[in-house]
Amino acid sequence: MRQILVLIPLALVSLLLIKPAQAAIETYQFETLQQEADYNVLIDELRCLVCQNQNLADSNADLAKDLRTQVYKMITTEQADKETIVSYMVDRYGDFVLYKPPVKNQTYFLWGGPLIFLGLGFWFVFRLFKQANESDDMQENNASDEQTAIKDKD
Repeated sequence: MRQILVLIPLALVSLLLIKPAQAAIETYQFETLQQEADYNVLIDELRCLVCQNQNLADSNADLAKDLRTQVYKMITTEQADKETIVSYMVDRYGDFVLYKPPVKNQTYFLWGGPLIFLGLGFWFVFRLFKQANESDDMQENNASDEQTAIKDKD
């Protein structure tokens, strides 16, 4: 009886965990292999606006599904190229939809910030080592001065 009471909650929990695995996989039919390749590149390069750190290909959010459908429609029915689709998405959602934002006035800090902080970090570590070496040299000089003074007294 106890085994059944333990197995029932485990079975219920496992059923709850199976639900995400049942997510529908979208399949699209393309006229050419180039359209399919463009589609795959675009959904890898465009960010899911809901999940924010996933691309459209990896996200299961409803908005991501809608955006994947929009990209598919633009590629197949409008025969739009990648630049046109990216331009449409940026016009509609802003630069945030791009995983690699363009370098422009608003994004200089985004692109240069890591290099600046890395340089500051190296400079800070260099200064620490330099100060540590200077204090070691001063202690050695003081010790040798004390030894010289002791020898002079003798």
